[in-house]
This record gives sequence, structure tokens and C-alpha cells, in this order.
Amino acid sequence: MSAVTETPDRAAGRPHGRPAGPTAGSAVRLLRRWWPAAALLALLVAPFSALPLPGLLDGPVGSPGSLQLLATCLLFGALATGYDLLLGRTGLLSFGHALYFAAGSYATNLFLLEAGLPFAVSAALGLCAGTVLALVLGSVSLRVTGIGFSMVTLAFAQAGSILVSRDPGGLTGGEEGRAAPAELLPSWLVGIDHTANLYWVALGYLVLTLAVVHWAVRSPTGRVWEGIRENERRVEVLGLRPYGFKLTAFVLAGALAALGGLVHLLLTGGSTPRTTTSDFTLSLLVMVVLGGSGTRWGPLAGGVLYTWADHRLGDLAGSGAVADLPAVLRVPLSQPLFLLGVLFVAVVHLLPGGLARLPARLAAARRRGAGAPSPTHSRKENAQP
Repeated sequence: MSAVTETPDRAAGRPHGRPAGPTAGSAVRLLRRWWPAAALLALLVAPFSALPLPGLLDGPVGSPGSLQLLATCLLFGALATGYDLLLGRTGLLSFGHALYFAAGSYATNLFLLEAGLPFAVSAALGLCAGTVLALVLGSVSLRVTGIGFSMVTLAFAQAGSILVSRDPGGLTGGEEGRAAPAELLPSWLVGIDHTANLYWVALGYLVLTLAVVHWAVRSPTGRVWEGIRENERRVEVLGLRPYGFKLTAFVLAGALAALGGLVHLLLTGGSTPRTTTSDFTLSLLVMVVLGGSGTRWGPLAGGVLYTWADHRLGDLAGSGAVADLPAVLRVPLSQPLFLLGVLFVAVVHLLPGGLARLPARLAAARRRGAGAPSPTHSRKENAQP
């Protein structure tokens, strides 16, 4: 009788002859686990960087102009993430989300200018005003479902936009908006020398939004949101009332939007009526769809890409290179919205599910290139006798 002995490699569960050490799979898992921390660290130290990014930014990463653009991208990435609580997590298509963003900005501005309150108090009251407005309007809008809900939110948004443009009592500044005097804002957030501080404020807003959304989605309430999105009637059959859960999502998303309005007030130095329009909410919808609705990082990626493209394509449209083109090309290329539309259509057509699905699609393409059988093909082979 001969004894069968195992080699050390086989006993350790490794193929014979392969050296010990981390495998490619473990390296990929490690990268997937820690890349958010690495990205956050890179964003934190960005103001200290002199790295040039030609084509992406006009100057070095740490220059005031580049930091202003990056801060705006982070702001709208966070805003799109908060909006996805409604669209991607709960299945609520709201056309009035911009109203709560504008409420946070305008209410804070009014408390500063009219009541003469300190900025910290005005900001807290502005956040409360946006949250209460979301609670009141959400409790009315959610009495209907489907397209009716979308139309009610659109009506509220249009009413708010008209109210701001009419400038009642000279409080909103009408079509020109209303600037917040520098002396009323914290000194460490005013001036080109403090652009880095504004950038860190926008980054803090992004981190807070991601943390709140991640916590809410993983909570028991978040699981009910998922059920409402898939089949609201089934949630009712289980003995739960969808109205209260939907209102919770609506108010939480509205509060995050109002907080974003405060950050926007600091970045721009005032309140603008553009943030009250339904077109602003449509931009958020495009950001979410572009990045991938219902995913963790998709709305953030869509918001950053859309905002960056909006700024950079505007510069391209007004450049001399476009001005020298024949009229048949110059006319469409001189319109930033046309370029954004082409970009959006291309991404939606080539990447169904948004940018968030790109890694999975690349992995699937690598498997097909390596000749690995698809899961469906493997199941068919196993089913054969």
C-alpha cells in the first residue's frame, strides 16, 4: 500500500508550481475596497498640487480657477447623489427638486440681508426652511402617484420660479438674483486667496451626502424604498404604508438639496434665479441617468462629468478653432447644449445603465476575449446529460 502525500503547494490550496504571494484577484479586491479612501485622500491634498492637466483644467490643479471648477463639480456630484434617493432608490420622478436647492440659498441670503443675522444662524435657518418646504410640498405631492406626482412637483417648481422672478418686495432680486455682500460672509470663505477653503467645504458636503445616502439605503427604511421602487402594491400587501416611507425619502433628499444651496451660495457669492427653474432639475436628471441611476457611485460620476463638460464645452464653443470652421459645423458646435446633448446620447446609447456599468462591461469584454464561457452557456452545458 502506497501512501499519498500532498505537496506543500497543494496542501495550501495553490496550483502546483505557482509561487506563493497575493493573486491578481486579491489585488483587484483590495483595490475595490480601498479606492474610495485613496480618491478622498487625493481630493483632500488637491489644493497643494501644482500638477498640470492639459485639456481637463486651464491651469494646475491647485490654482484658484481649477479649484473653483473642481468645487462646482463636487457640489453637483453630491446634489445628483441626493436626488437619486428619489429617482433611483424610491422610483419617484420629481421635476421640482431644484426648488429646495434654491430655498436653501435664498432663505439664507434673506436672513443675512434682511434680518441681519450672523452667517451660522442664517445658514441653519436656511437649511430648516428648505427642509420644512420639502416636508410641506412633499406631503401634498405624494398624495398622487406616477405621472401625477411628477406633474404636481413640476407645478410647484414653476410657481416657485415665477415667484422669484417677480421679485416680491425686492427680496429676491428678480432675474438678476441677489448677491451676498462679502462682509456678511465668513472672512475665511471670501476672496480668491481662500478658494481652497471653499473647495474643502464642497468636498465636505460631498462626503456628508455620500455618508447619509449610504446609511439611509442600507437601513430598514432603505430596503422598503427598494420594495416601493420595484412594486409598491406588494409593499402595501405586506402591511406597510408606502406614503410615510416615500415622504421620508422626499424630505431627506430635500434637506440635502437645501444644504447644497448653502454651499452654492458660498461658491458663487449670491443666489441666482436659474436654480429655481425646472430646467435645473432636468439637469440633475441627466446627471443621474448619465452616471447610472440606483448605483452608489453613478450619480456622483454623472454629476461631475456633466458639470465639467458644461464648463469646458462652453469654452470650446467660444474658441477660435470653432469660429474658423465652415458654417455647417460652426453653428452646431458653437452651442454648448448641442455638444452636451450629443455627449449624453452617445453615453446612453453606448453604455446602457450609465457610467457605473462600465467596469462590469469591461470585465465581461475581457472574459469574452479570453474565451471564457458565459454564465448562460455554462448552465446549458451542465444541464446536458
